[in-house]
Amino acid sequence: MRNPQLNRNGGLQHLLTIDGLPPEILTAILDTAAPFTEVAEREVKKLPLLRGKSVFNLFFESSTRTRTTFEIAAKRLSADVINLNISTSSTSKGETLLDTVDNLSAMQADMFVVRHASSGAPFLIAQHLAAMGLEHIHVINAGDGRHAHPTQGLLDMYTIRHYKQSFANLVVAIVGDVLHSRVARSQIHALIALGVPEVRVIGPKTLIPTDVDKLGVRVFHDMRAGLRDVDVVMMLRLQNERMQGALLPSPQEFFKYYGLTADKLECARPDAIVMHPGPMNRGVEIDSAVADGPHAVILPQVTFGIAVRMAVMSMLAGG
Repeated sequence: MRNPQLNRNGGLQHLLTIDGLPPEILTAILDTAAPFTEVAEREVKKLPLLRGKSVFNLFFESSTRTRTTFEIAAKRLSADVINLNISTSSTSKGETLLDTVDNLSAMQADMFVVRHASSGAPFLIAQHLAAMGLEHIHVINAGDGRHAHPTQGLLDMYTIRHYKQSFANLVVAIVGDVLHSRVARSQIHALIALGVPEVRVIGPKTLIPTDVDKLGVRVFHDMRAGLRDVDVVMMLRLQNERMQGALLPSPQEFFKYYGLTADKLECARPDAIVMHPGPMNRGVEIDSAVADGPHAVILPQVTFGIAVRMAVMSMLAGG
């Protein structure tokens, strides 16, 4: 069966998850993003690659950073961008998700950027569009439930490649709430696909999936041991809104054992970089001295995010 994310020629049709995408597609996205990085850094306002195209941002979950970077990326490609206010849209009045998609498709939509609390919602939309013969409309997953956040995973890969040049011989640690994190899942799939030889996950037993080692990662519950000799430290936000029950004694207790501090970071390699998808909880997941320190590349991640999203959109549109 053909990968639903790829068209008949093997090109990118939708971006729904990193899992299952060929490494050459992931590399092509990173390569395509490289010239856009200069555009983002120079604040060039317009490129004509999506001129005449309509991009609908369908954010059924609150988001500032992701939605804004998608909007900036689309506008810099000269697309017409429509941000749907979900709280006052027809879905809040009882209309189904697919009815909303049908109505927007009738408004000559070319691309849907979808963020949804339910895992699989972007897949459902992509399948529906195919069934309706609307394969000219592309879907980008901007985060669905606990499942995936592919553009975040890709911009993280771009950041790593930018600072480390190659994925070969790297040791990468993902720290924190892996259990509830769609970002962590996308990061793991991307790191493995791109050939990172050792990927570690670090966190308390209550926040690590029981079968995560089957994805090819090493599990650590001691942060200092997990950080020993790593090249990249990828911190995660505590997903308090998705937690059910008492999984942590307190934020202070979590910070004591799993918050990234300068002394814990000394266990990593001297040239290690520190990443975070944001928003950061300072004093819970990461100490301000580290977040604002010389190892942190957190703000460049945001800039690279614009370039990566420009690359994905332009490739979907055939650019």
